[in-house]
Amino acid sequence: MRQFTEGVGVKGKATRRMVFIICLYVLSTWAGVAANASAQLSPNPSVNVACSPAAIPIEVHPGAQRVGTTYCTATNPTQYVEEVNIQVTTGGLAAASPGSVTVGAYDSTTFEVVVRGENRQAEGSRTITITARVVSASGIPCTTCPSVPTQVMATIMQFSRLRVEAEEPFKQLRPKVDYIFEFKVYNDGNAYDRFNIEIANRDDLEEADFQITLPTISTEIEPQAPADKVRVMIRTPKVQGWSDTYYQLQFRATSEYSVRTEGIPNYQTQMVTLYVRGVYLPGFELVPSLTMVALGAAFIARRRAEEEHDEAVQELQELRPPMF
Repeated sequence: MRQFTEGVGVKGKATRRMVFIICLYVLSTWAGVAANASAQLSPNPSVNVACSPAAIPIEVHPGAQRVGTTYCTATNPTQYVEEVNIQVTTGGLAAASPGSVTVGAYDSTTFEVVVRGENRQAEGSRTITITARVVSASGIPCTTCPSVPTQVMATIMQFSRLRVEAEEPFKQLRPKVDYIFEFKVYNDGNAYDRFNIEIANRDDLEEADFQITLPTISTEIEPQAPADKVRVMIRTPKVQGWSDTYYQLQFRATSEYSVRTEGIPNYQTQMVTLYVRGVYLPGFELVPSLTMVALGAAFIARRRAEEEHDEAVQELQELRPPMF
């Protein structure tokens, strides 16, 4: 019995010794893996990002796609296969890009960053920041890898647009009278603009004996601001005799930005119909003459009425019998 107990004790010690050796082996293996991982990530993983174009133009006029694209290249200067996280900050603009890319050892990968503007958005520039960070190298997480930012600019392009309204689209006037027409000019573009003012058919009207004066030949208006009022002073023809003619006054405003930058003049023309009807006689004004005629007729009628009254009184006195 004693020998059996001693045998069992020896076997237990051997078993414990075997378990201890196995544990040491596992721990040493883990330590080796950690050491290898540490050796594999030295030097530290890194990535470089360059984007072109560095300035992204975005058209936002009505009907435009309102998007701009830059192409970014992530370059891996290390011996690891890197998984790189991508984040884009746009300063208020909508953007689309891949969330991550994989870059081989000593290789590069290109990805797109698309930025979208709003319809009729105000002209200006926005800073776009593309941030890249290595999250794993050769399958090993990298929690200490730094973020690498790259910046480009998104430029909301200016566009021209305007609107013109006439206060009186139709007007009837007499010959040789002065009148002032008012027009409203709106800047429906997305930036400050100057608008040149003209009468498109001025030569034709002056040939018909109109006299035209423009107190303002240009006006400056902020985008989406209230309309600016522009006056046009005219004097109707003084051709001798009876007039009964229709004319067109063509008021035109043109965006100076469109002429200077867009290459095609952006203008709008508003027409006013003029109906000139009446009589003009040199040295004889119709209204004063009619007034004088009316006053003369009234005076004559009154004089005649007084004379008739006096005659009636006299007849009554003659018919009255004499008194004794």
